[in-house]
Amino acid sequence: MAIDLNFNSDSKLLDSRWHSLKLFNAYRLLIALMFLGTQKLTSSDSIFHELINQGKFSFTFESNLFSNLLVGYFIFSAVSAILTWLKKPDITINLPAQMLIDIVFIIAIMHAQQDQQSGVGVLLIITIASASLISQARLPLFYAAFATIGILFEQTLSFLSLNKPIESYSSSIMLCLSCFATAWLAYSLAKRAQLSETLALERGTDVKNMAQINALIAHEMPAGILVIDQSFKIKHHNIQAKTLLELNADNLQNQSLVDVSPEINKIVQKWVSEADQFDHTNLPNVIKINALSRELHLRFSPISEVRSEGCVIFIEDWSQMQTQAHQIKLAALGRLTANIAHEIRNPLSAISHANQLLQEEENSASNQRMLQIIADNVERVDQIIKDVLELNRRDRTNQESIELGLFIREFHTQFCAVEKIPLESFKLIVEPSITFIAFDRRHLNQILWNLCKNGWRHCNQLTSSLELSVSESKNTKEIVIGISDDGDGIAPDVRNHLFEPFFTTEKTGTGLGLYIARELADANGAKLQLKSHPAGSHADGSTFILHMKRL
Repeated sequence: MAIDLNFNSDSKLLDSRWHSLKLFNAYRLLIALMFLGTQKLTSSDSIFHELINQGKFSFTFESNLFSNLLVGYFIFSAVSAILTWLKKPDITINLPAQMLIDIVFIIAIMHAQQDQQSGVGVLLIITIASASLISQARLPLFYAAFATIGILFEQTLSFLSLNKPIESYSSSIMLCLSCFATAWLAYSLAKRAQLSETLALERGTDVKNMAQINALIAHEMPAGILVIDQSFKIKHHNIQAKTLLELNADNLQNQSLVDVSPEINKIVQKWVSEADQFDHTNLPNVIKINALSRELHLRFSPISEVRSEGCVIFIEDWSQMQTQAHQIKLAALGRLTANIAHEIRNPLSAISHANQLLQEEENSASNQRMLQIIADNVERVDQIIKDVLELNRRDRTNQESIELGLFIREFHTQFCAVEKIPLESFKLIVEPSITFIAFDRRHLNQILWNLCKNGWRHCNQLTSSLELSVSESKNTKEIVIGISDDGDGIAPDVRNHLFEPFFTTEKTGTGLGLYIARELADANGAKLQLKSHPAGSHADGSTFILHMKRL
């Protein structure tokens, strides 16, 4: 996510200049209206005109020229205000044109109102100051120079046509110097203000970008995040927090923590209260809780040095962390055991061959029994070696397009023939809409074989005691394979360790069958789960479900 900081800053500065020009146009329109109102009151048909004629007021002006200039100035102010509101033309043309025309009008009004030059001349200083604050580069000095030329030209014209004394130049020169001083001072202040505004905009953009980056990081983090304030209200959260806590609310913003998770709220309150009594550096900030079906790992980080001012709660799935750590250990162990397995096979083959030779000789019943025990254990060790080698090759998948309906029917026939299972005892249900999947054919065959063999071993081995079903999930559009049996089910204390390696309840089992089945499923992008039926229902037993993506 790239953001052009310079573009944003320049755009905001341009908007600021347009806004300032709009304010100046409003001021100029107000001045024009005041001029028109004053001219109306002093016209020939007003009471103020009679007072002027009686000598109450002493200023004079060329009435026709002054009136026309005021009307023209008002029209110019109105048109400029409209163009400025529409932001047309570009401000680099609009602003200089307005300022130059404004200076011309003011100097012309000064010439028409001969006795009030100093009063109208103040408008020049305001115009140049405003132009200096809005303009960039060194244009303010140009406006001051242009106004100076106009003032001196008007003064010279008045000197020649109206025979004004030479001393009248002093006020004009002071006005010119005031224009330059105002332009330079306003330009310096405007430059500093623009630098400060640019810096503030860049800092604001940086803060906004950092907030977006932090929100993106929090959103993509595998851990859930809850930010709470001093009143235990949630100020920020991510999707993972809602998923881990299994919350259905669309927005947790400003909700009380006690309403969202009373158990976590109780732990946080205890964590805060302990900080007031003890040195918080010696207190553990890692706590485990059982939330619904998950075992969560909580970690608290105070926002400030005082815990009561709020904290950040990191929520992690403890079982997933354990699984990941377990897989890392098993990966290292798998590489080690694979090398050991190859070394064991050679002496194991020699032992097996020697045992077979001894069995061919005439031996007593006790010796034959001992030789049979040796043969059985050699076979068991050999099976463990095969499983370990297969586990080490879990990532070497060769996925291909498989027509699942045809594959399942062939597997059902082959499994019943090899394991010598009556067809009526192994029920097969395949939906006609099942199409193709991407899977390693050898891995899928081994997964189904392990699951069906375990199911047949623990079922009642009657009609339809074992069932293999293939269907399509309507919600997720996944292919679901279910292997069900009518046995006694799996005890709760065994269920938690069912997919652990080398865990078995059988005396002759290796404890690697289900573990390898799940690992092969994960390697092919599938998911193997256990679904136990409630005891006493018509569907007692266990069901293993394999979720696969359709091709």
